[in-house]
Amino acid sequence: MPPTRVFIVEDEPEIAELIRFHAEREGFEARIISSGGEALAIIERDPPDVILLDLMLPDLDGLEICRRLRWESRTREIPILMVTAKGEEADVVTGIELGADDYVTKRCSPMGRMARLKNVVRRRRPEAVPESLEEASRLRLAGGQVVIDTDRHTVSAGGEAVDLTVTEFGIFRYLASRPGFVRTRDQIISAVHGGNTVLSRRTVDVHVTALRRKLGDFGPLIETVRGVGYRLAESLPAAVGEQ
Repeated sequence: MPPTRVFIVEDEPEIAELIRFHAEREGFEARIISSGGEALAIIERDPPDVILLDLMLPDLDGLEICRRLRWESRTREIPILMVTAKGEEADVVTGIELGADDYVTKRCSPMGRMARLKNVVRRRRPEAVPESLEEASRLRLAGGQVVIDTDRHTVSAGGEAVDLTVTEFGIFRYLASRPGFVRTRDQIISAVHGGNTVLSRRTVDVHVTALRRKLGDFGPLIETVRGVGYRLAESLPAAVGEQ
């Protein structure tokens, strides 16, 4: 099996070389790209397996790159790990809503960065299942108004397709597997990313916020259990369902 190809989009040479060193030590085939415009051109021509994307680039910022990659059918499924200077909440939320799978700060240790890079690579969308098995793969919520197809990795709400990232889909599917049951953030991390994952609980909150927004009127299905985690309501709150 050929090595996993990672594009490191980073304009600071020392940081980029350090990331490449650790990536190659972990078995990745790494390539450094130092500008946003060049990154878009190369990725669209020769898509990698995963992208480690700095948000602060000299010509085209990482958020815009993420938006354009998710817009194009050829590049929208590539896992993206954002790199932020300070972990600013607004940038993190925007990046994840645009389709980034996870984020790390530049202060993150090389080991932590590689762990998260491996995690986003593992979260791939499987191929669709044969037509005869489709119905068995579907979870129906809110009286059938929300449908999760667990094999096709698609979600519809109120008859409209909901475009979720791989991570958002994983969280939604996990919560939907046992409606009414509370899941801690650690349980969600373990179920979606694996038991040995190095991932902050704050990342779960950011993904849930983005997931609720994308679900629109059905966002209240995901309930916060203060001090514990999240659960999926067995039905929409009455005030919402009557709208």
